[in-house]
Amino acid sequence: MSPIYRFENPDPASALPDGPLHGMRVALQSTVSVAGWPTDADSAALADFTALEDATVVQRLRQAGAALTGLTRASEFGFGLHGSQVGEAVRSDADAELVLDMMGECRVAAARAGAFGLLPSVGLVSRLGLIGLIPSMERCGLLARSCDTLSALLAALAGPDGRDLTLEEAPLPSLAPLPKDGRGVTLGVIPQALEGLPAAQAEGFRAAIDRLTAAGVTVRELPLPEYNLFDLVHAIVGAVEASSCAGRYDSVRYGHRPPGAKDWNEMYLSARGAAFGTCVKSFLVQGAFFQFERYAAYENACRIRARLVATVQQLMPQVDALALPLADRVPEGATATLAETRAPFASTLLASVTGQPALALPAAGAYGALQLVGSRLGDARLLALGGMLAALCREGK
Repeated sequence: MSPIYRFENPDPASALPDGPLHGMRVALQSTVSVAGWPTDADSAALADFTALEDATVVQRLRQAGAALTGLTRASEFGFGLHGSQVGEAVRSDADAELVLDMMGECRVAAARAGAFGLLPSVGLVSRLGLIGLIPSMERCGLLARSCDTLSALLAALAGPDGRDLTLEEAPLPSLAPLPKDGRGVTLGVIPQALEGLPAAQAEGFRAAIDRLTAAGVTVRELPLPEYNLFDLVHAIVGAVEASSCAGRYDSVRYGHRPPGAKDWNEMYLSARGAAFGTCVKSFLVQGAFFQFERYAAYENACRIRARLVATVQQLMPQVDALALPLADRVPEGATATLAETRAPFASTLLASVTGQPALALPAAGAYGALQLVGSRLGDARLLALGGMLAALCREGK
C-alpha cells in the first residue's frame, strides 16, 4: 500500500459509467463516507466504523464517472494538517482530492503540494455524509492540479440535495465576463492581514502581488481594522460547535470503550477521555468552557461574526476578489498543541467565518503562494479569475 493512503480501492476503475468526470482519479479523506469503506475520520472515537452509505459527494462522483482511488491519511477529524498527508495524492497519482476544510486545511495543503485548492461557498456542495466538527464553517474542499479540473469537479458536485436543507436552491449567479488579460482586474489587499506574519511568508505574498501588478492587475488596499477578530470568532464559535458535535461519541454504537466502567456515566466519561487526541481534546475543552461557563462570550462572538460578514460584504463590490497570504507549511514533530495546530491558518479564517469561496493558487517560482476570496456563490468566476492570474504568475517566472 502507498504510504499516502490508509486504504486503497482495490479496483478503482471498475464499472465506471460515462460522464463528465470519466477517467478522473479522485482521492478522499476518511472524513468522507464511502459505503463499505473504513470511515473513522482518523480518530479513535470512530474506531472500526464502516460507512453504511455513500456521502452525497461520493454519489455524484460515481454518477459523473470518477474513479475513487482510496482514503488518504489525515489528521484527527481532518482538524489541522499535523500528521496529515492531504495533497500528496494529487502530487503523485490522483487528479483531485476531496478534503474537509474547517479553518483552511484544503488551501494550506494545496499550497504545500503546489496545487490549486478550492473552498466552495457555503450552501453550494452537500455536507451529507461528511464527518466533521464545525457545521457552520466546515465545507468539502477540492484539491487539483488545475482550475479546469476544479471547475469540472464543482459542476459535478454542486447543487441541491433533498437530505441537506442547508443548500441553496436558487440558481447560481451568471458568470460575469473577465477581461482577456490582467488589465481590468482589481484585487483587494487587507493590510492588517500582513501584520504578524512570518517574514518569509509576508515577503512571498508581496512578491506575488508585485508580479501581478507588473502584469497589469490593479491592487487596492482595503483596510479592515477588525481583521484579527476572525481568529477570535473561529476560536470561540468553532470550539463550541465542535464540543456540541462531539457529544455523539459515547462508545455506545461505535468507537473504543475502555474496560472497567461501573455504570453508564463512568463509561461515558472514560470513553470520551480515550476517544480523542490531545489537540482535538483541547479544542473540545475550550468549547465546553464557553458553552457552559462563559456563554455570554459565545453569544458576543456570534454577534461579532455577523458584523464581520456584513463588513466584508461591503468590501466585495469594490474588487474582483480579495488577495490574502497563504501558509505553505505546518508544524513538524510527534505532537502539536492546539495553538501550533491553528497557527498556519491565521490567513484562511476569513472565508471560513464568512462562508465565501476561497481559492489557493500555487507558488510560482520564487513568488509566494496566495489565496483569492470571492463573493459568495461566485465560485465559477473565482475559478476563472484564478486560472488567469496563475497563468500570469507562470509567465512572469
